[in-house]
Amino acid sequence: MSAQLDHTIVHSSDRFGGARFLAELIESAEPPYANGPFAALTLDDGLTLDYLDHRGDIVSQHLAFRVPDDLFERILAKVVERELPYWADPHHTEPGATYLHHGSRGFYVDDPDGHALEFLTPPTGAAAG
Repeated sequence: MSAQLDHTIVHSSDRFGGARFLAELIESAEPPYANGPFAALTLDDGLTLDYLDHRGDIVSQHLAFRVPDDLFERILAKVVERELPYWADPHHTEPGATYLHHGSRGFYVDDPDGHALEFLTPPTGAAAG
């Protein structure tokens, strides 16, 4: 068996608020749940994002999610409907745009704590997974 990421901790000013923000965007079948001090959000591949209340400054993390084309369109529509700023680049210099790199479409949006969430599609012609 090779190494597989099981979970990671995401610092948040509101653990359930942060977890719900992402869960709603990605249309998670399961809502975040309490797991000790964490608001846990389990993704389809079994990876769990454990949101933890954090006092003080939160250091931004980059979390990238490969999603099917149809879900990508729905996520982008939610971001636009909510009038959330989004960008085609990680440095936030291309506002209100998506990118196309190596056959994948994508964009970046910040969660309520400033974590950079990237959503990208499988490369054109790649098998859905």
